[in-house]
Amino acid sequence: MCGICGKWTPAGVDLDELRRMANAIRHRGPDDDGYYLNGKIGLANRRLSIIDVDGGRQPISNEDQTIWIVFNGEIYNYPALRRDLIDLGHRFRTNSDTEVIVHLYEQYGVDAIKRLRGMFTFAIWDDTRRRLLLARDPMGQKHLYYQHTPASFRFASEMKALFADGVTRELNPAGMNHLLSLRCIPAEETLFAGIHKLPAGHWLLFEEGEVSIRRYWELNYEPKREGTEAELIDELHGRLVETIQSHMISDVPLGAFLSGGIDSSLITAIMATHSPTPIKTFSIGVREDDFNELPYARMVAQQYKTDHHEYVVEPNLVTQLPDMLHFMEEPVDPFAFGVYSVSKLASQHVKVVLGGDGGDEMFAGYDRYLGNQLVDLYCLLPGALRAHLVEPLIKRLPDNFSYNNRVAKLRWLVAMSDSSAGERYAQSASFLRFGHAHKQALYSSLLWDQVGNSDSVSLLARYFDLPNASDPIDKMLFTDVKTRLADHLLMVGDRMTMAHSLEGRSPYVDHQLGEFIATMPASLKLKGRHLKHALREVSRRYLPEALVERPKRGFSFPLAYWFKTDLLALTDRLFCESRLAQAGYFRADAMRALLQEHASGAVDHNYRLWLLLNMELWYRLFVVGESKEALKVWLLRAQQGTVTVAKTEVRASA
Repeated sequence: MCGICGKWTPAGVDLDELRRMANAIRHRGPDDDGYYLNGKIGLANRRLSIIDVDGGRQPISNEDQTIWIVFNGEIYNYPALRRDLIDLGHRFRTNSDTEVIVHLYEQYGVDAIKRLRGMFTFAIWDDTRRRLLLARDPMGQKHLYYQHTPASFRFASEMKALFADGVTRELNPAGMNHLLSLRCIPAEETLFAGIHKLPAGHWLLFEEGEVSIRRYWELNYEPKREGTEAELIDELHGRLVETIQSHMISDVPLGAFLSGGIDSSLITAIMATHSPTPIKTFSIGVREDDFNELPYARMVAQQYKTDHHEYVVEPNLVTQLPDMLHFMEEPVDPFAFGVYSVSKLASQHVKVVLGGDGGDEMFAGYDRYLGNQLVDLYCLLPGALRAHLVEPLIKRLPDNFSYNNRVAKLRWLVAMSDSSAGERYAQSASFLRFGHAHKQALYSSLLWDQVGNSDSVSLLARYFDLPNASDPIDKMLFTDVKTRLADHLLMVGDRMTMAHSLEGRSPYVDHQLGEFIATMPASLKLKGRHLKHALREVSRRYLPEALVERPKRGFSFPLAYWFKTDLLALTDRLFCESRLAQAGYFRADAMRALLQEHASGAVDHNYRLWLLLNMELWYRLFVVGESKEALKVWLLRAQQGTVTVAKTEVRASA
């Protein structure tokens, strides 16, 4: 695992420029740094040594030094690829997976990417062809950003490396508009104007000042595999074991995140079964019982006799936001606190961890997959009965602010009944965040004129409507894999682990395993009302029944409670002094109206409030230019203050 960056300019690149860029992402690779300069092109690497600790320094070249690479990630099939390349006459100087990619490119050109199994981004400079090749792994476990102008081309694992070379930090309203609805920014957009990200499963060629981008891999859910349920579950089991074993390759200590849910518990169980020594496991929890999963994590740790470590998170976690925003470069999702906290704990003991990211998106683990089927049943009720009896009753119900908020689910059911298919699923993703009406109330007239006609949910609907899947369940899964997974969940996992110089691996999003899961019948993913059926059946072979059958939780925090208590004064103060409002983007009165409505217990707005709080701090840190230290001091003082929520006549949209 590493951080990579580079630059091309007609005037040439010097070492000091590359050092500044690389040092900005030093947390990704504190063990070593390396540089390649050749006139107009420069490549840099910060290394976290995992494979071939002594010999794998980067950049690495081929035998005649005409091809150079900087690489971030792990290639799990590199031993087999290395043997094949040696048979073809290639000579190796190291035992690293990085050097395998160089020779693979030398042998097969751009098509070499299709032979890799792993998580990766890399940059290859081909001096003979005078071209730069960038690539991102099939599922998007690693990220790569670039800026292209007539006078330069820059790329980096994180955007802060671009800023270190003078790239302007200017808000991209279109990116913010999508983020507020979807909590991710799909495709090539970012929150910064002029900076783009390379989509998952794509490569980029920079040649003669021009950029071309191509997709080299796509997930397809057709045709479906044949076989009985028992046969397919057995095959899934075998593939899971093989995948997890391949992800355990390491020359340094490794462990596992253990949340207490099925996904991470099954990975832990399989790792423990195939490890000659007790594996190290890491869990976090909160003091509120209805959010705490530590008892279930302990159950698995005790069953498999792991070397177990725990940490309990307190409500003052918001004061950590400036550091987390610095690493994320986007607003921080609440569950990111869990990954950040457990990564900090794990980094004190290991350099590599396996986690359960992607289990829900691959196997249908979210309530909304079942919910979309329930909407169809609800729509069978006569329209008059729904409009005059059911829906008025639901509107009168107060929110209960718990983890499993049934009132919010009922409101979701009603709202989704007005649409169908791809449009419905796309709208369901933004229901708890900022839909069209919420945005219109929040945005200034100037911002609304800029982005008001941009429909964020259409970005999701376009994936739902593609022919890659035919079953409605598979269509929802495909949409999530292309957006929520690649551009949000995996980004959080990468940034929050690397913030502590820890390598996180996600076996469920191995692309070969993903190809098998995708072509399993949809009825084995969501069977009746049973979410994640196939994975649960495999889990029964390893885990207690009480854990397998319990309702889904996952890393979570009681933000709905905290916005009425610990975070209330702080958030009100932040909205009163809104920099985004002062800059002409948001309306401060609309922000405070949402907070007042939440504090009164009328509507649970915790998702929206969290997004706004994060956007404010992100804007101060990255655009206004306030320091992390100054923001921490401000947050601490505001949290200890006695500011109360002022009365306001502004009403937030429902």
